[in-house]
Amino acid sequence: MSSKPVLMVVDDEAGHRQMIRAVMEDEGYDVLEAENGQQCLDHLHHKQADVILLDMKMPVLDGMSTLQQIQTFRGVGPVIMLTAFGSVGTAVEAMKAGAFDYLTKPADIDELKALVNQAYEFRLVTGDSSSFQSKGTSLQQKVNIIGQSKAMREVMNLVTQVGPTEANVLILGESGTGKELIARAIHEISARKNGPLIKVNCAALPSELLESELFGYRKGAFTGAVKDKPGRFQLAEKGTLFLDEIAELPLHLQAKLLRALQERVVEPLGAVAEEKVDVRLVAATNRDLLEESREGKFRQDLYFRLNVVEILIPPLRDRLDDLPLLVNHLIKVLGKKNRKEPQKVDRQFINALHDYSWPGNVRELENVLERAIILSRSEVLQPADLPPGLFAASKLGPVQEELDKPVMDDYVEKAEKKALVEALEKHHGHREKTAQSLGISRRTLQYKLKKYGLIRSRGDL
Repeated sequence: MSSKPVLMVVDDEAGHRQMIRAVMEDEGYDVLEAENGQQCLDHLHHKQADVILLDMKMPVLDGMSTLQQIQTFRGVGPVIMLTAFGSVGTAVEAMKAGAFDYLTKPADIDELKALVNQAYEFRLVTGDSSSFQSKGTSLQQKVNIIGQSKAMREVMNLVTQVGPTEANVLILGESGTGKELIARAIHEISARKNGPLIKVNCAALPSELLESELFGYRKGAFTGAVKDKPGRFQLAEKGTLFLDEIAELPLHLQAKLLRALQERVVEPLGAVAEEKVDVRLVAATNRDLLEESREGKFRQDLYFRLNVVEILIPPLRDRLDDLPLLVNHLIKVLGKKNRKEPQKVDRQFINALHDYSWPGNVRELENVLERAIILSRSEVLQPADLPPGLFAASKLGPVQEELDKPVMDDYVEKAEKKALVEALEKHHGHREKTAQSLGISRRTLQYKLKKYGLIRSRGDL
């Protein structure tokens, strides 16, 4: 069974359906076609659709009638209405009746892709579909790596290429991006997967203890050494040694590490002879090791020995396409951990998460979601459940301020509503152009459309 999201296109114009198919298949969707409303309903009796593009005017059964019947099916994803120029008012009525959004025909390709992807994201975090298949390869599922964005696919492609080899790997990325998970994935697909994966955080151990932890010691090597102790290199025999925060390793230990990698030998403290080791090394850091080597803080020869293959993990702000998948996964895991019933999320909750910069990356996201799950008194997580500092830092801040203003008098409200309708019609329902013509942001436009009942709040779907 395909794990691709399924898009159903319902349109009596074959050429328009074919154009949408070509565009959205390139976006990674499986596309089903129906030439009228009745054919759409017939498909839904046997197949699931994650998103539906539904034309307003069709023979046999029109868009509004089809929309009403679609809502009787369980597990069907959001519906986006397709409407011709001059029929924006009808599309707005369809949104009041439960449609997710609308597009004017012929659909603008960029707007089409953006809106379908938004609808699918909404489906992932709010929908309850028994047929929904979590995205990701078996390797990603095994080591708990969540993400199908282009950036993460490139990372996983590198992992699958380098994993089966014996090459040393250097994993780069900001704190909280999941470097340890990538190291585990490399180990799991290597020939060493039946051996141990030993992890050492070089920043967590005092420098005076690091040498004995890495290389071990012999009885009597120092006060308190009452028996022989193997180091992490010896413990990782026939397996993988993962050195996190490698930039924190003191220079004198960098020399010993370089010899261990070159000669495959280690010398425990107090030993009179070296010991052979059979270990693969994976290292990670959030610092620029090449720059550190130029400044004399890190040995350049060790840098090149470590950096046979480099894997750069993108920060969360550069892979926001993965946010719905991450949220969907984490609210289940964290809900179970905290003995909370499964929760869904409000559309504005996701918008606020999208608009935050995430300096702490996935680790920070996990903490934010855990707090929201614990403190929320509703079955649906909403922006009010987010930490005040995070919500204020998001682009939703100005919109929230507008929500707190006193209600405008009737005259001003009617004038503003009229201006919104006229601008929408002038720009054929194109939200971005409408917002620009009014001198406001797209998000403020969304808020005002909801305020005046021109679209339905996503949280009510």
